[in-house]
Amino acid sequence: MLRHPVFIAGCGDIGRRVAAIHRPRGDSVSALARTQASALRLTAPGVTPLAGDLDQANFPGRLPLRGAQIYYFVPPPEAGGHDPRIARFLASIDAAPAKLVYISTSGVYGDHHGGWVTEDTPPNPQTARARVRLAAENILLDWSRRARAPVVILRVGGIYGPGRLPIERIRRAEPVVRREEAAYTNRIHADDLARVCMAAMEHGSGIYNVCDGEHGAMTDYFNAVADALGLPRPPQISLAEAQARLSPGMVSYLNESRRMDNRRMREELGVTLLYPTLEQGLKFCAADTAPG
Repeated sequence: MLRHPVFIAGCGDIGRRVAAIHRPRGDSVSALARTQASALRLTAPGVTPLAGDLDQANFPGRLPLRGAQIYYFVPPPEAGGHDPRIARFLASIDAAPAKLVYISTSGVYGDHHGGWVTEDTPPNPQTARARVRLAAENILLDWSRRARAPVVILRVGGIYGPGRLPIERIRRAEPVVRREEAAYTNRIHADDLARVCMAAMEHGSGIYNVCDGEHGAMTDYFNAVADALGLPRPPQISLAEAQARLSPGMVSYLNESRRMDNRRMREELGVTLLYPTLEQGLKFCAADTAPG
């Protein structure tokens, strides 16, 4: 069986989890490294670093990625209305890869007042970061048509897992919106997201909503994390008070409520989730964060 080389742009937490699945299969894995420290972190688990900074106009002229399986996990810049990083990356690919898998965000759907969204729901991004993500999706789809290279877009809900929990926020007793006013949120455990990325690479096509399928209020999430870690639950305040007191980033989440339908992910990608419920996922997170 032909083994395609694997290349990961944005080899952070999820990228390293994807690499950890590929390496035991005997796949050759390389990844973009912006700094020397990043390169050293990649080398330890057997990933070959390739130096390059997507914020530099002189980003490496041509990347030897013919026939490669590419995972693009680089977030867009915080400022600006577009994503020059993905544009530079795509312009650097020397020939058509086997496939490219891109992690986008469920935020491209905008607010649906708690209603359901499927992959056929028209995007309606209402925050700057979601508008940039949608713009990146469109850049990618346009490149896919021109390069005749298959692309899979994963619209991902909130990612949780070891090292990705709001522990310090809960310890500081920062408030959350009272349950009856809280927005619906969608989540996926980091290990399950890595496995979805792999399945998308192997036999995915098009766009997929990625979440565990269990929907609850954001307040429920914070309470569940606190309970799992044996911490006091955060205090609750009204939505109006939260909009005046909390950070703009948190307020943007409070103002969007939707439930993602993950049927296409389950049926087409055939992924059996390790953690189909938040309760199951948090048990393992709590074990990993428990003091030695």
